[in-house]
Amino acid sequence: MHLIARFFSAIHGVIAALFAGAAIILMLTAVRVAAVALSEDFGYASAQIVIEAIGLLAAAVVALQISQTIAEEEIVRAVHISAPTRVRRFLSRFVVVVVVALAIEGLVATFKAIREDLGQLVYAAALLASTALLLGAWGAFIHLNRSAEELEPEAMEKAKREDRKLE
Repeated sequence: MHLIARFFSAIHGVIAALFAGAAIILMLTAVRVAAVALSEDFGYASAQIVIEAIGLLAAAVVALQISQTIAEEEIVRAVHISAPTRVRRFLSRFVVVVVVALAIEGLVATFKAIREDLGQLVYAAALLASTALLLGAWGAFIHLNRSAEELEPEAMEKAKREDRKLE
């Protein structure tokens, strides 16, 4: 069984590295896009390019956060996500970053639609509304999960002990 666990940790390590690599590529692309904006006249066109670079950076943050979460949860802590506390913490790390990235993408889409095609504004609004819905669902999950955590106080203590591995 120990060999199987090490095998899965190695696979998680490769996946975390791939996410980190994707984040680096997105960051470099954002820098290149921003460099194009600097070579333009400072106007609406360059502002739109910078806004697109911000969207790329938001996607890079999501990829990097996923990489870090996988590395910390599956490799460093080597925990199995089964207790309510661990599930809440794992999902919270991921959902917060996704909500922020989607909100930024929604703003980018809004600015782009306002400047280029007002017909696309409906899609930007739908993205922002679904982001708000995701945020509300996450809040409901946290609320409901807390009562489950109260039934298992030892799981919270175990999670705190596992956190010490990262210090």
